[in-house]
Amino acid sequence: MRNSTSNSGTSGSNRRSFLTRSAVTIGAASALSTTVIQSGRAEDKPQASLSKLITPPEGKRILLSCKLSMIKGDVDGKPITLAQRLGLAKQAGFDGVDFDEAGRFTVEEARAAVQESGVFCHNAINHDHWNKRLTSANDEDRKTGVANIAHCLRVAHAIGGSGVLIVIGRGADGPESEINDRARNEIKTLLPLAASLGQPILFENVWNQMHYDHDAPPEQKPTRFIEFVDSFKSPWVGMYYDIGNHWKYGQPREWLNAFGHRAVKLDVKGFSRAKNKFVDITSAEDDLPWDEVRKGLDDIGWSGWTTAEVGGGGVERLTTVREQMQKAFGV
Repeated sequence: MRNSTSNSGTSGSNRRSFLTRSAVTIGAASALSTTVIQSGRAEDKPQASLSKLITPPEGKRILLSCKLSMIKGDVDGKPITLAQRLGLAKQAGFDGVDFDEAGRFTVEEARAAVQESGVFCHNAINHDHWNKRLTSANDEDRKTGVANIAHCLRVAHAIGGSGVLIVIGRGADGPESEINDRARNEIKTLLPLAASLGQPILFENVWNQMHYDHDAPPEQKPTRFIEFVDSFKSPWVGMYYDIGNHWKYGQPREWLNAFGHRAVKLDVKGFSRAKNKFVDITSAEDDLPWDEVRKGLDDIGWSGWTTAEVGGGGVERLTTVREQMQKAFGV
């Protein structure tokens, strides 16, 4: 018992001594850390500085944006920077911008412009998808197309976006089953990157003679678009539904109900069936049934980004487009 008591006393003394030394050491380290932080010496500071967080407005069910390509590159004849161009969209009242010139800029340039302007960019696009198509019979064209999309995925991630729009190809590149397989195989190689960056790959319905009948009359169904999306069985594939593009071929409310969760984002144009041409959104010539569009969005509980893809310009023109979009969506 004495040995046990004696050992216990020694252990308690040692423990108190250890705690005292530890407190002194921690205190000294803390003081040293404070001294280093307050010294202001560049060599003692972290190499990477924190970037400010750029976010879109909160609480909006429908967010309005324009394509970067709609924003003019000069003011009073003088060229302006990318950041300044983004700023024009903000002046016009848009919630954000779709970065559809991703191929012109590096990841670093795109991110820096967003940081400088404070304008949220929700998506990226490389227009070269019309030339370097995933449906092409040319292996090098498809390889370049994949590299372009990979770049867009990285740009979208860097600017804080949530997707990449692609046109998958042209119907003239071959039989439908063959070109579908070509595009599908290439897109599948991109899905690991898309998933790792949190950027879905979104197919735009365009007049490319794929997944609809180009010379057939209206009231077509979106079945073939849906079948192609669903063939991937992946949450990283969806639709960037262009309402104006296929008003010529189908009813938007019906298409929205059919697309459901697949319709991740919306492109917005006006179109006249009567005159068979694109027109200003909600203009007198625009016979697109916007009330049915709104009902379709309500039907599926849709919320997200809508992007104008029309003729652009400076702040005055962009403001007009934004007001037209507000009228179309009732916001």
